Amino acid sequence: MPRKLPEIPERHALKPRKALFIPSLLSKVRSSFDKIADPRRGKVSYPLSDVLMSGLAVFGMKYPSLLAFDEGCRNPRIQHNLRQLYGVVKAPCDSQLRDVLDPLSPASLRPATVNIIQSLQTHGVLSDYRYLGGYLVSIDGTGQFSSTQTSCPECCEKHHRNGDTEYYHQLLASVIVHPDKATVLPLFNEAIIKQDGATKNDCERNAGKRLLPALRKSFPRMKMIVLEDALAGNGPHIKNLVSNNMSYIIRVKSGSNMSLMDEVQQKMRTGETDEVELFDQDKHITRGYRFVNDVPLNKTHPDVRVNYLDYWEVDKNGKQKNFIWITDIRLSRDNVYHLMRAGRARWKVENETFNTLKNLGYHFEHNYGHGKQHLATVLAHLMMLAFLLDQVQEHTCNLFKAARNKFHSKITYWAKMRSMFIEHHIDDWLTFYMAIIYEHQGGKLTPNYPDTS
Repeated sequence: MPRKLPEIPERHALKPRKALFIPSLLSKVRSSFDKIADPRRGKVSYPLSDVLMSGLAVFGMKYPSLLAFDEGCRNPRIQHNLRQLYGVVKAPCDSQLRDVLDPLSPASLRPATVNIIQSLQTHGVLSDYRYLGGYLVSIDGTGQFSSTQTSCPECCEKHHRNGDTEYYHQLLASVIVHPDKATVLPLFNEAIIKQDGATKNDCERNAGKRLLPALRKSFPRMKMIVLEDALAGNGPHIKNLVSNNMSYIIRVKSGSNMSLMDEVQQKMRTGETDEVELFDQDKHITRGYRFVNDVPLNKTHPDVRVNYLDYWEVDKNGKQKNFIWITDIRLSRDNVYHLMRAGRARWKVENETFNTLKNLGYHFEHNYGHGKQHLATVLAHLMMLAFLLDQVQEHTCNLFKAARNKFHSKITYWAKMRSMFIEHHIDDWLTFYMAIIYEHQGGKLTPNYPDTS
């Protein structure tokens, strides 16, 4: 049975916070784009900022392809909407957009994300995501594109026994999460691509070596608690986290670090571990914690000292789940529950981020373009930037929430936005959202407010 749609709020309750409303955030993005050096020489037909904002509009309006975007851009109505909503004076066609974006350094787009996060901090929104005295940053990798036909110089390669070569792109994403919030705040991507001059494929571990210092450089004073899976539970990576002044909570698989498990077993026998089991009456779950501080990670890196938490829960039907983490946060009976919740929030990078991008209208795995240099990665950055803007609006903007709540699914909501963007003259974002909420009339978008006289 589909969920019951919420009642439409009173109009006075929909007034957006100006500094965090989408026009203000897009203005900050545009200012960041204005500072990017244009690699082109001589007279240009399309300003670089217009090209970048056009790319952002592709993902903001959830176009399924650049061709679909291009087919409408010659229409004066859509040109008007691009100008009014995204500040695009002159939009390029799809081939021109690809040609202009291809040589750009993906890192040059990161200041736009920094500006948005700083704005959230300035206006007190970022503090909503504080947990354990800092910010939980979930880091994980995912596949972006795979093909046996299409490739670019940055594609990694997988050679199959039947002689086929599979070309693929992956990326490592970093996302601020909170156990109690459905929205996430994407930070940076780091592309997992073939590096210049490399003969071997790139990998998630190498991408992490590039991502961590980039995060620390851009957010020098942010206390980050990095959440990662078992792949990160190795000495060199933990030392990299520490050298970048980052705390960590890393999932451990019981069979993957026998040295650590043997050490914990020994401390259990000598009574050096602490254990507590509690019954959660609200959820009818028994929760158990076994923990010990200051144990060596393994025999190879005995100098890396970690704190170990073993957590189990048993529901009313007797079904049991078990999780193990290592962390640099000192464990006590007072904080193991909160640390457990933080560790389990790591999944939000998969569920609330990758799943949304792949299955809820962003077309993440579609090949928007490869080019000869960085096009695929630049487009992925623009998509993640559009996702960040949506997440901020979903968290802070009552207008966005009311418009979204008119539909049972996000996919239907995005389709409605895109169809209105294509079919109507839209003068501003406020009119756009109000027309979705209250319905609309005419070729020039006019909200059809109910008669309250």
